[in-house]
Amino acid sequence: MNRILNSRIVKTTAIAAAVMGVAGVAQAREQLRIVGSSTIYPFASYVVEEFGATTDYQTPVIESTGSGGGLKLFCEGVGEDTPDITNASRRIKTSEFERCQQNGVTDITEAVIGYDGIAFAESSSNEPIDLTREQIFLALAAKVPQDGKLVANPYQKWSDIDPSLPDREISVYGPPTTSGTRDAFQELVMEAASEDMPAYGGDGYTDIRSDGAYIDAGENDNLIVKRLAEDTKAFGIFGYSFLEENTDTLIGASIDGVAPTPDAISSGEYPVSRSLFFYIKNQHAESVPAMYEYANLFMTEKMIGPMGYLKGLGLIPLPEEMRSEQRQAVENQEKLELADLK
Repeated sequence: MNRILNSRIVKTTAIAAAVMGVAGVAQAREQLRIVGSSTIYPFASYVVEEFGATTDYQTPVIESTGSGGGLKLFCEGVGEDTPDITNASRRIKTSEFERCQQNGVTDITEAVIGYDGIAFAESSSNEPIDLTREQIFLALAAKVPQDGKLVANPYQKWSDIDPSLPDREISVYGPPTTSGTRDAFQELVMEAASEDMPAYGGDGYTDIRSDGAYIDAGENDNLIVKRLAEDTKAFGIFGYSFLEENTDTLIGASIDGVAPTPDAISSGEYPVSRSLFFYIKNQHAESVPAMYEYANLFMTEKMIGPMGYLKGLGLIPLPEEMRSEQRQAVENQEKLELADLK
């Protein structure tokens, strides 16, 4: 499956590069332009390739910029030099929505495509491990409680946190600050684990240590997968779909006693689960006629349904009623309002 997906991504990139190089910006802008989440990139790349192969439109240009980076580009304004669609592995923030409005991006449709879990994974050469969110928090927080005070994180090994944990150096490859995966990890693990700890005053604490235990591995989750094959004592943080695609070399840690499985993610039992989104800039409809055709293809049952192509790549489908609601939202070009985010 990885070879098939990679060939599609290479082909898509090659087509985009050829068009850009030969015809310049004006010709390339005739194509749909998509940016955003590295987690959604494999799913969107499949749809992009299918769209180019089955319609009269050119294959869209797609870039993996991270959720935050994609929303920043998307909200820069309206015009041919700005993206038409951005993918996000978290919901748009109110501050980002307000920035869109300020820059004239005033008509946006939100689409939820499915669920994903954030895997905390390691090489399959290790024994399976069950971690709590508190243990992960203590391994990665910049400051931790000791003797009633917050101190710079002193933990060097997992066994320093709990003697039952492996006697291994704490080494975690994870996404950068522009990533929606990191945003979700900080909310669902760091904040959730610390909000009831008295030392933090009742507020969730999300600062991640910067002393080398957490390694910013960039926006390409495939690079984290590759590093875990080489650094077998380390852990990695990425979307469940990348774990699903690499079960021959990786295993996911159970978190709070729940293993990362499709059923546990879709039910919400797995505690580090999230929804996946894309956002459409409706003001580009006339200048980029491919936009809605692509969006409607993405939302079809053959893509996001229980028997859809994207499930084979690791997407966890929404319940039938939610899929229908989201499909209608895209078809009707429903306008996202600030009140919807509160």
